[in-house]
Amino acid sequence: MTTQTTTTGNARDSMASTWRDGDRSQWTSSHWLLDLLGTRLKPTHREVPVFSKDEKIPFVREWTVHLWILLHALIPHVLHQAYMTYTGRPLHPLAAFWLYTTTFYGTGVHLVQTIRRLGWVYGFLDGDKHERDDIPDVGVGRVAAELLSVPTLRLAVSMYLSYRPEELPLSLNWKLLVLELGLYSITVDFWFYWYHRLMHTVTPLWKFHRTHHLTKHPHPLLGAYADHEQEFFDILGIPLLAYGTLKLIGMPMSFYEWYICYQYVVFSEIIGHSGLRVHGGAPSAFNWILELFDAELVIEDHDLHHRYGWRQTHNYGKQTRLWDRIFGTCRERVEGHKGNIDYENRVTFPLL
Repeated sequence: MTTQTTTTGNARDSMASTWRDGDRSQWTSSHWLLDLLGTRLKPTHREVPVFSKDEKIPFVREWTVHLWILLHALIPHVLHQAYMTYTGRPLHPLAAFWLYTTTFYGTGVHLVQTIRRLGWVYGFLDGDKHERDDIPDVGVGRVAAELLSVPTLRLAVSMYLSYRPEELPLSLNWKLLVLELGLYSITVDFWFYWYHRLMHTVTPLWKFHRTHHLTKHPHPLLGAYADHEQEFFDILGIPLLAYGTLKLIGMPMSFYEWYICYQYVVFSEIIGHSGLRVHGGAPSAFNWILELFDAELVIEDHDLHHRYGWRQTHNYGKQTRLWDRIFGTCRERVEGHKGNIDYENRVTFPLL
């Protein structure tokens, strides 16, 4: 299998990735950062397992995914709560920003490394046709910059809107949180669905989205491979619309509630670009309802969006398939259809 390239003739569109095996003396800080984070999906001393399309796909225990997200999301809450309890003082917004940003990045790195280890056991979707794309030579700086800027700016905006230093982090309404987790993912996805669909169908907008679609077998970090105009709306537009919608219906989330919901969103974004060959993906407090209407989102859905999509495409949602189901833009699954799921081979998402 060879590294995927585009056929446009434009060097900036190349998906060739040779930098990891090149001369390290030529590396920039971006190269070193991406290498140190353990972002290489392909192991150096063994092969990734390859499966045919008709071999059954393992089934992920969703409760283990919820456990993974919640435990990681609560790390800064617990540290923050301990500080306030011990000192009797609120945490300054700048210190809180550092705490939540640092632990957020640690969680993201751990997730990418966990996906990599699972891929070495369970393989990747469409692996019998093509290996996963890596971060392209021409995109190393862009991916590194977006990786650092997008979460940081999202957290900064959320802190500005909803951080209240006097509130204890663990004083949130836990029963209400379950409802918020479900509503937030559906609300974010409503706005994202239409924004995403318009980016594909409206010609002036497509030029800002086409870079993201140069990858047909994306790497988990290629969710950040996009033009700055698209990333700006991803950073501000969708989160602000979701926040405003929930506030309008009487559910103004605190910063601490939002952070947990945001961890769910980011988990879905990263694993949705991983191509991991397991039946699971975007966890939701409402998945048990969504499954009744075949409207839950799994990893293969967004993978097919990249593999077969260009301008007119399908599977626009990234948190659920609800809006794709309602508006008729779902694509049938290839490896993860109901008849090809191995419910006996259950995957536990590892905590460590």
